[in-house]
Amino acid sequence: MELVMAILIGVLFTAAVYLILSRSLLKIIIGTGLLSHGAHLLILTMGGLGGLAPPVISEGVTDFADPLPQALILTAIVISFGVTAFILVMAYRAYAVHKTDDMNQLKGNDEHD
Repeated sequence: MELVMAILIGVLFTAAVYLILSRSLLKIIIGTGLLSHGAHLLILTMGGLGGLAPPVISEGVTDFADPLPQALILTAIVISFGVTAFILVMAYRAYAVHKTDDMNQLKGNDEHD
């Protein structure tokens, strides 16, 4: 199962880098979302996938699941949601002002700084 997850993480990172390096602002935003999903899966895989241990300690239980990866993923999801919302608002404002989402046109030149 870890091999399948590693391949999926690699595909997500590859697609994210490809989209982030594109010219369209919307593709860059989708790429950052894919990159954050790949990071979430990486944290989950590093925490261990298998196991039948309960997540909560109760009486008589000697083996339990580590809650740290789930807490890290939950925090990362909240942060990525906030960053994505911020980037979407900035992209909407840039499109409203400049009427384009092409990064080559948005970067400006020496005449219009």
